[in-house]
Amino acid sequence: MNIGLFFGSFNPIHVGHLIIAQHLLNETSLDKIWLVVSPHNPLKEKSTLAHDQDRLQMVRLAVEDHPKIWVSDIEFKLPRPSFTIDTLAHLEEKYPNDNFSLIMGGDNLISLPKWKNYDQILNKYTIYVYRRPGYDSSTDLASHHAIRFVEAPLLDISSTFIRNTLKAGKSVQFMVPEKALEELLTKKLYLKS
Repeated sequence: MNIGLFFGSFNPIHVGHLIIAQHLLNETSLDKIWLVVSPHNPLKEKSTLAHDQDRLQMVRLAVEDHPKIWVSDIEFKLPRPSFTIDTLAHLEEKYPNDNFSLIMGGDNLISLPKWKNYDQILNKYTIYVYRRPGYDSSTDLASHHAIRFVEAPLLDISSTFIRNTLKAGKSVQFMVPEKALEELLTKKLYLKS
């Protein structure tokens, strides 16, 4: 099976994540997409993260009825901080009959040379890259044989925007999947204290 791994903090998950995932299912040879919830991306500040289990639960609620988008907590069981190359090695060992690809935004492609053993990732895996508004994806890596640009719908929405909107006491209805939003509001995540 061809599985696309969409890594992220999902802090919180929003409709942009789901639109990208569905678009990739429609436009590529991927059979399934796993949303891999990362406990701590080594290139991001941990202090802004909601609790791991809260983020995981919101993602589960957001995709619980989708037959081809699954949630993975694999990185919760691995040493921290999470390094993609280590997660990939673990997944290959656990699921030897599946083929894994990565899904990332153009902003992550630019930072890829900062990743642990990024050259091994490039040499072994296909990477589907979607453009992000406000980011120029021009990089020496753009022409690498492993990189596949996918023209996905461009939404200028981010988890940071969602958090800031909530802190300002404003609604994020329709920006966060309904069941995930209910969880977020019930637990008062990201709300101004």
